[in-house]
Amino acid sequence: QVQLVESGGGLAQAGGSLRLSCAASGAIGMINPMGWYRQPPGKQRELVATIRVTGTTNYADSVKGRFTISRDNAKNTVYLQMDSLKPGDTAVYYCYAAHLFYTAKYDVWGQGTQVTVSS
Repeated sequence: QVQLVESGGGLAQAGGSLRLSCAASGAIGMINPMGWYRQPPGKQRELVATIRVTGTTNYADSVKGRFTISRDNAKNTVYLQMDSLKPGDTAVYYCYAAHLFYTAKYDVWGQGTQVTVSS
């Protein structure tokens, strides 16, 4: 059973930076892609960014140019560097991993980490 352990997050001022990390353990098959979603207060969960084993990335328009996703394939770990933070980035951030095992695909989620950006 794959487990995702998140770290990072917390409180930052507008214009500041934070870094999130997420390590996957227990995988038997490939984990591809990995990424981050977020759920702002009173809103639905939304995509932030994903990254494939090949390094191909996908970003939400709202974070392009400010956030950078990266991964260490050997460690099954994904990172999210968040720069130029805005109050609108305040949300619970969830790590996501797609665990591929033979022909099956399992969606795995982290427990979530709070990011709060003050103006």
